[in-house]
This record gives sequence, structure tokens and C-alpha cells, in this order.
Amino acid sequence: MNEAMRRSDRLVTVFGGAGFLGRYIVRALAKEGWLVRVAVRRPDLAFHLQPSGGVGQITAVQANLRYPDSLTAALRNADAAINLVGILRESGKQTFEAVHHEGARNVAAAVRAAGIGAFVHMSALGADPQSGSAYARSKAAGEAAVREILPDAAILRPSVVFGPEDHFFNRFAALARLSPIVPLIGGGVTKLQPVYAGDVARAAAAVLAGKATAGAPYELGGPEVRSLREIIEFILAETERKRFLLTLPFGPARGFGAISELMARLTLGLMPEDFVLTPDQVKLLEQDNIVSAAAMAARRTLNGLGIAAESFEALVPAYLLRYRKTGQFGADGAVG
Repeated sequence: MNEAMRRSDRLVTVFGGAGFLGRYIVRALAKEGWLVRVAVRRPDLAFHLQPSGGVGQITAVQANLRYPDSLTAALRNADAAINLVGILRESGKQTFEAVHHEGARNVAAAVRAAGIGAFVHMSALGADPQSGSAYARSKAAGEAAVREILPDAAILRPSVVFGPEDHFFNRFAALARLSPIVPLIGGGVTKLQPVYAGDVARAAAAVLAGKATAGAPYELGGPEVRSLREIIEFILAETERKRFLLTLPFGPARGFGAISELMARLTLGLMPEDFVLTPDQVKLLEQDNIVSAAAMAARRTLNGLGIAAESFEALVPAYLLRYRKTGQFGADGAVG
């Protein structure tokens, strides 16, 4: 009997498991033999996860971080839990404070009340209580709330996450397809360390397998550190687009962000998401988003979990092909 079969009776609840990163984590856990309960606000939108596991291995239930009773029900009989719930920009009641801070606190409290010992909280690289970004401050507040309630909880801090469904490489590629100008926020000097969604999923599975130091935050980055300019130039090269790169200092960029955010609200969501840039997202770019020297020294990284990180330069070109003028086909009609 293999390990997956021995563990097939173990149940993990994944809050926010229907999103971009969630699908990778659900798949990784199912592969390890876990029964996976996906807790989301709209269970009917989680059907796409079913093929990730065997018959009956993955189920979806309704839960909302603002309602503790729904969290309690979602955790019933679970052996472990993961919180992936997060937003990139605020909308209505979905504020950074409500989701990243209070939501994380509510989940941690429910996990403790359920007597569950294994808990993984997904934060973000750059979480900082002193940051100028409300997103980064709320992520730091969420971490603090989780640690206060569950000191042994594992906290994962990924850099920019990439994969075929990502909102980073796809966003810039779509922007370059629609616009002759691509802005370089802050001159494009910010350093980033994109990490593959599949590697983040493997890290979460490794934590539940007991391979991480209890209570220690792990910083997750890929093998390449690149400036924003270098990444955009890579995207333009892969999509065969020649675009003017407009240097936009951080100050004017925040002003542009305020206008684009207002336009998104006035158009009731009809404005293409690729053109929406918030002032808070600009503030995030004012700091590098790379794994710290301290985390590397303490092996609180993918490598420390026994994971060899995948390269974005190797994986991203395959899904940027569709942004070329001829899609995946070359000028001669051959698949390229």
C-alpha cells in the first residue's frame, strides 16, 4: 500500500481553493492522497476542481470569512486547513482589512476551536506593517493575528506567482496587445522574483507533510531575480510586440492609478482589468519583492523544503504564444 493510500482518509479544508493558486494547491494535495474540502463563497464555481482528484476526493462547501459559523462547519472533522483567501484590489465589503486581517483572524480562531494542529496561512512577500501599501500592511496584520492565535502555524510568503492563468505576465501581455505604450512604473527598476504556482502548491503540501519548521515564515521565490523592465522586455520579446516603454515616476503613477481606479468604478467593472492600476499597487512596486538574505540563510525557502524552483523563462513562453499576432502559428503557418 503506497503513502497516498495510507493517507486517503485524511481531510484538509482549503479556504479560497477555487482561485488561481487554489487549483494548484488542491491538485497537489489530491496527488498526495488527501481528501480535499474546498471552502468558498460560491461552491457552484468550484466544479472545475473535480478532475484534479479521484471520484469523491474533492468536494466544495460554502463558507465566508465574515461568518464564523460557516468556518466552523467547513472545518468539521478536518485534520488540516489552509487559508488562501486574498484580494488584489478592494471592492465594496471586500476590503484588505476585512479579508487579509479580520478574515485571517477568523479562520485561525476557527481552526484553534476545532482542535486542528496543522494550519497553513498564505501571505505575501513584502508583507510589512510599516509599508506604504495598504495591501502589504493588511497581509502583515493577518500574519500577526494568525501567530497570536496559532503560534505554530506555517506562513508562506510567495513573490509574484506565475502560471497559465496568472494576473501578472498575462496582464502585461494583454496590455501590450491593446496599447502601443507600456508604462514602466518607477522606471521599471523594482526587482521581482516570480515563483511558479505549482511550486507554491508543493510547498504547502510539504508543510502538511511535516517538512517545515513550526511557526517559521517561508519566503518563496523562483530562480530568477529580474527588474520590472527586464520582465516587460521579456514579455514583449516572447509576444513579438514592439512597444514604447514609457518611464512613469512613482508620483505620477499613483495619480494615474487613482484615475484608472475611479474609471473602473464609474464603468461598473466594464473597463478592462488590464488597464486598471490602483495607487496601492503602485506603492507595492516601490519596494523590491525578493526573498531575503535572512530567509535564505535559515533555509526558509523552496530549497529548504526540498523543492527545486521552476524558471519563469522556461515556462511562461508556452502560454504567452496566444498574444502574438498569429497566435501559436508562425508566419509560414507552422506551429511555433
